[in-house]
Amino acid sequence: MYMLLIDETDTQTALAAYLRNLRKLQGYSREKLAEISTVPAPTIKKFETTGQISLRQFLLLWQSLDDLQKLYALTQKSVIQEHPKTIEDVLNAEF
Repeated sequence: MYMLLIDETDTQTALAAYLRNLRKLQGYSREKLAEISTVPAPTIKKFETTGQISLRQFLLLWQSLDDLQKLYALTQKSVIQEHPKTIEDVLNAEF
């Protein structure tokens, strides 16, 4: 068993921050994004502050702010990289 350096909460927080930053860069209020995405503004606020959201609503927000193809492409990787099993693997980059 190996220790993960990034957990699901870190990832949720990072995804929420990424979409919040995109929303602000595009000049959208939460209410405007709610109109565009069909995700209610209170749900957007909750997601931006807690990282909690349904997958469907996350995808609706993503496609309203970014290219959904980029997210989909993550599922199409033909080679899955193995995680390092030992500290030597990490130090030698043999993973």
